[in-house]
Amino acid sequence: MTPFQPLRLPNGSVIPNRIAKAAMEENLANPDQTPSDQLLRLYQAWAEGGAGLLLTGNVMVDPGAMTGPGGVMLDASQPLQRFRDWARIGRAHGAQFWMQINHPGRQMQANLGQPTVAPSAIALDMGGLSRLFPLPKALDEAEIGALIQRFARTAALAEEAGFSGVQIHAAHGYLLSQFLSPLSNQRQDRWGGSLENRARLLLEVVKAVREVVSPGFAVAVKLNSADFQRGGFEPADARQVVLWLNELPVDLVELSGGSYEAPAMQGDARDGRTLAREAYFLEFAREIAAIAKMPVMVTGGIRRLPVVEQVLASGVAMAGLATALAVEPALPRRWQNGEQTATAELQPIRWKRKAFAALAYMALVKLQMRRLAAGNRPKAHASPLRALLLEQGCTLLRVRQYRRMMKSRAD
Repeated sequence: MTPFQPLRLPNGSVIPNRIAKAAMEENLANPDQTPSDQLLRLYQAWAEGGAGLLLTGNVMVDPGAMTGPGGVMLDASQPLQRFRDWARIGRAHGAQFWMQINHPGRQMQANLGQPTVAPSAIALDMGGLSRLFPLPKALDEAEIGALIQRFARTAALAEEAGFSGVQIHAAHGYLLSQFLSPLSNQRQDRWGGSLENRARLLLEVVKAVREVVSPGFAVAVKLNSADFQRGGFEPADARQVVLWLNELPVDLVELSGGSYEAPAMQGDARDGRTLAREAYFLEFAREIAAIAKMPVMVTGGIRRLPVVEQVLASGVAMAGLATALAVEPALPRRWQNGEQTATAELQPIRWKRKAFAALAYMALVKLQMRRLAAGNRPKAHASPLRALLLEQGCTLLRVRQYRRMMKSRAD
């Protein structure tokens, strides 16, 4: 298969090519958690860029549970017009546009002022940064049931707004991923213990979402290949979860890896000289593609056309690009127009304190998105330190806005 060959999904809909703009957290919402004009301009750039599938960054299912301030949230309390505008812009050039729906669980910062929840009352272990995240409360049975319905309601609203699908986020250490991992899920009831029990919440969310959307609306899952932590969610576990997902009407599985505690999704441990620096979950994705009934997508570091071609040649159906499209949103279009050597990347950050290096890298990515959202060109060689300081300033402002908004909701 070639990068610009269409992909027919199990639900019968077609993605026009095999390149996806993977999810990145934008933090560009209005204070009321709806899509801002800046966010719409950012997606206009990506829609014009030629990817066959656009995935939003996190859209949260609960206003009090955010991966960060400035995030988008969709539930029954939200007006849909801004989401309709977002969907229209994302689909204007023929791409499918899927909303990634998520809940952070314990990966929610304490400064947002909201209680956090998780499978078990186990705090994040991030060394000196652990204090930034509160000890979560273990969810009870009724709260789990309500949470499943939140995912379903957000999916139904996404379809009503005009999106062509949703991606259920069960990777990167967020709540559904926390249930899958024996490190964060130490429950003794039907939601914990065996892998079958730990996977129950994800499977129930998929079923609930599919029940409330039309057959032609895509339902996808983002799944960790591994947590990259000793004793955590492992490749054999992921393989079994995909076998269970095979029995459900799932249209695509995207494979990634890592969490806040072990951010493997950034690829900062790679040496930059081999394929392992790009498509660094490919080996596992190739194995999963051999047993999956639905198409498989792999994301992680891809920035060159030959790597996309190698991904597809391995039997994986789609290649997801993230940071590369923040640096050059028109990369797929350029490849299709014959610029086969075009690429886009940010320089690795080699600071000794890896946690701060990871934060600076994310700040650099967000700087590129903010520039695109303002109608400017990205600035790939910006200073990581300046980007980090700027992001911290923006975050403080967004935190104050979020806390005011939550207080207003409570009042």
